[in-house]
Amino acid sequence: MKKLLYFLALCSLLLAVGCARMGQPDGGWYDDKPPRIVRTIPADRSTNVTEQKVTILFDEYIKLEDASNKVIVSPPQLETPEIKSSGKKITVQLKDTLKPNTTYTIDFSDAISDNTEGNPLGNYTYSFSTGEQIDTLEVAGSVLNAEDLEPVKGILVGLYDDLSDTVFKTKPLLRVSRTDSRGHFVIKGVAPGTYRVYALQDADGNFTYTQLSEMIAFSHQTYEPSCKPDIRQDTIWRDTLHIDSIMRVPYIHYFPDDVVMLAFTPIQTHRYLIKSERNEPDQFRMYFSYGNPELPRVRGLNFNSDNAFVIEHSAKRDTITYWLRDTTLINQDTLRLELQYLITDSAGVLVNQTDTIDAIPKVLYEKRLKNLQKEIDKWQKEQAKKKRKGQPYDSIYPKKLLEPRWSSTSGMAPDQNITVRFATPLARIDTSAIHLYTKVDSLWYDAPFEFTPKDSLPRTYVLLAEWREGCEYSLEVDSAAFEDIYGLVTKRIKHGIKVHKLDDFSTLFVNLSGLTIDTTLVVQLISERGDVVKQTRPVGTTAEFYYVKPGKYYLKAFTDRNGNGVWDTGDFDADRQPEDVYYYPDVITCQQKWDVTENWNITARPRDRQKPDRLIKQKADKKKTLKNRNADRALKLGIPVPEEYRR
Repeated sequence: MKKLLYFLALCSLLLAVGCARMGQPDGGWYDDKPPRIVRTIPADRSTNVTEQKVTILFDEYIKLEDASNKVIVSPPQLETPEIKSSGKKITVQLKDTLKPNTTYTIDFSDAISDNTEGNPLGNYTYSFSTGEQIDTLEVAGSVLNAEDLEPVKGILVGLYDDLSDTVFKTKPLLRVSRTDSRGHFVIKGVAPGTYRVYALQDADGNFTYTQLSEMIAFSHQTYEPSCKPDIRQDTIWRDTLHIDSIMRVPYIHYFPDDVVMLAFTPIQTHRYLIKSERNEPDQFRMYFSYGNPELPRVRGLNFNSDNAFVIEHSAKRDTITYWLRDTTLINQDTLRLELQYLITDSAGVLVNQTDTIDAIPKVLYEKRLKNLQKEIDKWQKEQAKKKRKGQPYDSIYPKKLLEPRWSSTSGMAPDQNITVRFATPLARIDTSAIHLYTKVDSLWYDAPFEFTPKDSLPRTYVLLAEWREGCEYSLEVDSAAFEDIYGLVTKRIKHGIKVHKLDDFSTLFVNLSGLTIDTTLVVQLISERGDVVKQTRPVGTTAEFYYVKPGKYYLKAFTDRNGNGVWDTGDFDADRQPEDVYYYPDVITCQQKWDVTENWNITARPRDRQKPDRLIKQKADKKKTLKNRNADRALKLGIPVPEEYRR
């Protein structure tokens, strides 16, 4: 009996050791299987459905991620469906009345996974029909930002079988999808027919283009969805390192699958006051949704506003800054103002609006005085400390100076100029106090220049000169050459300027083809950070870039239809698309002393495959994939994966 008990104990011990060894490090095989749908109510792809509640049952506990954004019901629902997950089921309660003879799809994308291991179900779409048949065609493609070809994430994309030009503003989209992080979309459950495709950043949730602030994409091109049998290659991995086999898998290929929509935000022509603010005591600003040549009229209610302001405005006149001239007004905490300005009424007509506001700075006068006194006390302690040590010291608090910001002059290209920006408006400029000298054979000579305001940039000026390569210059400005409206003046400055030699640069020539090349095309040289470094128009069919600093660059082009030198957005009501944008898909390396020539067929690639990955800011979300940990474990143990743990 004792021998029998000893034998049984030994067997139990060996069995436990064997089990523990197989399950290293956690004692068992991994659960790498996705959740499995065991039943749907009504059944998936049912016809003649009248129920508005859908229930999906799984074989294990599941979780539903970000349902409000990832789950798309089509046709679009004006009243938001109620989507819930609990335990092993998901329920979808449709609130809108079901349409007759219509296929409904509930696209869960990749939102479903098991609750413990996070194994994704994969892209899953449930469908049913209120009629006799299920519509199964699909329309797929991408939505890009028209200005920079960035993928647009989360924008609605929809179809209309009504081909009129006004339907986008009068009816909800017929069938919809939403783009993923790559800008990709798939509209499912489409019936045979002819359609137009639209995109809409639906701010008000009515599936209709009703607000000018909404990003949109539209096209007159029509599509007739179709499908055909096709073959794709699927790779079967033995483990994470070894391919087991490559299978040829038949599937249904749906067309079109390459629709590219270029989305844009129209110019806001509905004028209203966004806000007014007085962040700094010496100024207050008004921000409008849209500019107008007629600037607002301002009248002081508790102060005399006659000649009280220096007025600045942005290039589009949608931001207006009022600088206070009088320091007495600057020190007044509350300025009560009557504002008269133009707004758009409900009929779309500009009318006068009158408001009364109290302009109050963020930091009140008393607090500013205390802060100033702290600075003075600190300065006095520093001077007293210097005096005790026998070091040079000051007895009078230094007067504040006007401090302009000059652009870098340490190393310039011959095609650059020097800019200077001031923090406050100027009352006086003495150009006779500005001197530019050039060094020739160790001697300094006067160099001609012009000093002018820079267009569209308030308080910014540019010094224009004929900069010669390899030459040295000296920019010298006498004290008090500039004085602002508060009486502050600049100190004397001296800047040494070195203009690089031609051998320090590269020259880039880009031979263009693929569309009509003329002076309406603007070609831009783009840095690795995505900034525009240089901009030019073609000479013949060649874009020429001189004085290019060594480095890596990219190319961008746009068709400047109105000739203003900047990219312009579209207008749905005027049936005007945004100006076309293109990217050269490869990086260009420029080296010193080298002339680089590139050939660019602008239309050789579809727009959604042009922009280099390095420049794309909207990165794709990490794709959810099933893990294959059991294959790796079996490889280490030298045994096959048990049937119940195979995917």
